[in-house]
Amino acid sequence: MSLAAVEIKAFVPALDFAAAKEFYLALGFEIPWSSDDLAYVRHGGTSFLLQSFPHPDFVANYMMHLLVEDVDGWHWHVRDSGVVERFGVKVGDPEDRPWKMRDFTLTDPSGVLWRIAQDLS
Repeated sequence: MSLAAVEIKAFVPALDFAAAKEFYLALGFEIPWSSDDLAYVRHGGTSFLLQSFPHPDFVANYMMHLLVEDVDGWHWHVRDSGVVERFGVKVGDPEDRPWKMRDFTLTDPSGVLWRIAQDLS
């Protein structure tokens, strides 16, 4: 018997499922599979499940963390993608944090808060 874990995925809520899918596609994520209320979203070796979940109180308290190799490159990528203007989302500036990471924040169209970070160690 093996108790080795293979993968863990978050179910990221979306108030407007179609807009959320367009947002993640505009950021360069792929959606290899989607149904009417669930989508498999990936970027490289990372992935999550986007779920149509129209509950604003839940979405307002949801946060994701994406660890990348080049946070400043990702920040430029987000800015250059046009998602801020197209979807009215907020993006913060990269900052070095006391927990030895450099990160910036990004909200998706539903209000899910993303922290996109790079290790500084």
